[in-house]
Amino acid sequence: MNKTLLAVFAHPDDAEIVCAGTLLLMSQAGWKVHIATMTPGDKGTTVYSKEEIGNIRQREASESVKLLNGSYYCLGFEDVYLDYDRESLNRTTSLIRKVKPSVVITASPNDYMVDHEMTARIVQTACFAAGIKNMDCMESNINFIPYLYYSDPMELNDIFGVRVNPDFFVDISGVMKLKEQMLGLP
Repeated sequence: MNKTLLAVFAHPDDAEIVCAGTLLLMSQAGWKVHIATMTPGDKGTTVYSKEEIGNIRQREASESVKLLNGSYYCLGFEDVYLDYDRESLNRTTSLIRKVKPSVVITASPNDYMVDHEMTARIVQTACFAAGIKNMDCMESNINFIPYLYYSDPMELNDIFGVRVNPDFFVDISGVMKLKEQMLGLP
């Protein structure tokens, strides 16, 4: 198995919030770790324009992933308008083919925010489609299906606000300071 991991989430900072500790541990264990977002986070402000906040959040994501010695990718869809369609499937499949991860981590399919749920659906299909020869993708198909893992939903609540009880935990106490740096905390 190749030791490449790709975390695909809806917005910049989603991966850092829900699984940065795990990503750091994987990086320290010798894995090449990448983070991708479906959107630049262009609606995440009450102060800046779409372009300004998108640029700020992408820059922060690029800085964050440096602590993993990995790469950051933004697929360029617009916040709130993320949809399960041909274009989103092809772009996400192309990214998986380019990175060739053996493991993919994505958002919970049962989350309070539709962009998160849509990301989970798109990534699930893209992992499978990465091996399909006749997809309309820029990159050549791969000959395996990556292992797909879902993070817990944000704030550990499902779409109805019901608490989700995780089945297992990853002890990230040894990398907590680095996770805080990934989140831009002092």
